[in-house]
Amino acid sequence: MAKQGRTFDDICKSIRAKQFVPVYFLMGEESYFIDVITNLLIDNVLSESERDFNQIIMYGADTEVSSIINAVRRYPMMSKYQLVVVKEAQLVKDLEILLNYVNKPLATTVLVINYKYKTLTATNKLVSAVNKIGVVFDSRKLYENQVPTFVAKQVQSLSLTIDEKATQMLVDFLGSDLERICKEVDKLNILLSNKDSRRITPELVEHNIGISKDYNNFELQKALAERNSLKANRIIHYFSENPKNNPIQVTLSVLFTFFSNLLICYYTKDRSEANLASVLGLRPFQIYDYKTGLRNFSAMKVFQIIGEIRRTDARSKGVENTSVSNYDLLKELLFTILH
Repeated sequence: MAKQGRTFDDICKSIRAKQFVPVYFLMGEESYFIDVITNLLIDNVLSESERDFNQIIMYGADTEVSSIINAVRRYPMMSKYQLVVVKEAQLVKDLEILLNYVNKPLATTVLVINYKYKTLTATNKLVSAVNKIGVVFDSRKLYENQVPTFVAKQVQSLSLTIDEKATQMLVDFLGSDLERICKEVDKLNILLSNKDSRRITPELVEHNIGISKDYNNFELQKALAERNSLKANRIIHYFSENPKNNPIQVTLSVLFTFFSNLLICYYTKDRSEANLASVLGLRPFQIYDYKTGLRNFSAMKVFQIIGEIRRTDARSKGVENTSVSNYDLLKELLFTILH
């Protein structure tokens, strides 16, 4: 039975239920999901007392495929399974030689192959063979609009709740760095461990992660949607004084996404909040700025703004610009947007 289509949640659920397969081939650009599955296998395949003799962790840069084959063909000692984990397997030369083992794997060995930052096609012989007897998982980067849902699930898994604005602050500041998001949420969980309230608020995020609840890209987007010139200029002035935490490329990316989505709204007949949320792949609370933007900007103005954002991005990288600071570039962009 082919298992390539199994989701991350499905795989984790099976592992927790002690339902193991002979080979896990974990590949792709997003290392976070690969690491979670691998660590879950390390925690569940063997008990702590069984690991000394039955767990082998190898690293691709220092490993030959012959060493992997020798390891997986061993039998466990006083245990039902042995666990062999190959990290950084993309660095192993001639990895396809494993095909002979995968075609006839030992039922007592659980082999985990971490093939990070690359993806092999389903037609690859090794992938195809693993798919018949084990699990092939393609760990893909999340789209920007999927990250808030990831944050919500991570928060829920720790029996916490979170304000919508706090979620957006985390996404705005941390982007799609899932490992860092988890670390920061874990930090907030520890801070709330002895509190009556288990809710992550914007104030908690501001005080402990260093993101201003009033001066961030989320608030800048809102100010521009409302055409609030004073607030927008105050925010970019704050950015200029805190450039390390507010890089211009992140700000331009947020604004480009907002105005590109706003253009989509203009070509959507049903502009109800529910439909716009569905069309844009956003949560309902995120639609407020788009409804506001539709009232304050014409479609032609949005076209102009998108072009100016592209031009500002190029200038911020040195194209036709040798002396204008990032702060001045943002001031010029805001003037174009607001006038």
